[in-house]
Amino acid sequence: MYLMMPIFGLVFAPWAIFSKKGARVCCKSYSRYVFWTARLLVGIRCEVRGTVPQGEVLIAAKHQSFLDIMMIFTALPTAKFIMKREILYTPVIGQYAKLLDCVAVDRGKRGAAIQKMVEDVEAGRQDAGQLIIYSQGTRVAPGAKKEYKVGTGVLYEQLNQTCVPVATNVGVLWPRTGIGRKPGTAVVEFLDPIEPGLGRESFMETLETRVEAKSDELMREAGFEPDGLHQNA
Repeated sequence: MYLMMPIFGLVFAPWAIFSKKGARVCCKSYSRYVFWTARLLVGIRCEVRGTVPQGEVLIAAKHQSFLDIMMIFTALPTAKFIMKREILYTPVIGQYAKLLDCVAVDRGKRGAAIQKMVEDVEAGRQDAGQLIIYSQGTRVAPGAKKEYKVGTGVLYEQLNQTCVPVATNVGVLWPRTGIGRKPGTAVVEFLDPIEPGLGRESFMETLETRVEAKSDELMREAGFEPDGLHQNA
C-alpha cells in the first residue's frame, strides 16, 4: 500500500496539478487499489451502506483508521476533508490534500482554530461538494470513548447545511496502529440526515447518539463487543 502511494501520486501529478478532478481521480484510483489488495491479501471486503449524499452537505463521520478515510472519500462524488495541519507535511497525502483544497486546522489553538476553520470553509464554498469532518478529532479505537468536539456543531450552525452522520466498524479489522489485519467486512454507513435548524446542543446529542449506536451495531457484526472492556482513546 505505502510503496504504491508515491507511484500513483507521480503518475497522476501532471493532471492533478492543474485539475481538482485529476487529484480526485488519483485518490480514488489509489483507494480502489488498496480495497482490491486488502481483499486479495488479508480478506478484508469493503462495503458502503446507506444513501450516499450527492449535493452540498456536511459529513460528520466516525474515524477509526486510514481505511475509513479512503472508503468515505471514494464513495462521495466531490469530497474534501477538515484535517489536522500536520497532514499537510506528509509526503504525497499532504500535496494532494492541498490540491483538493482540504481545510487544515491547528488543534493546539482551540478557539482560534474553530474560527479559522469556519473562515476557510466559507472561502472554499464556491466549490460545492461534501465537507467531511471527524467529530471526535482523531482516530478512536473500537470500544474507546472520546468526546465529540464542538467544531462540528459550529459548522452545522454557520453553514446552515444538512449534516449526514457516518458510522463505521473498520477499526475492528484494520486498527489505527500496527500492521495487523483481520479478515471480514469493513463497513462505512451513511445514516439518516440531520436537517439544519437544530440548536447546537441538540444537534451534537443527536449526532453522537446516532453515530455511536450504529457504530456499536456494526462492530458487533464484525465480532467485536463494544460494551466490553474499553480501551483508552
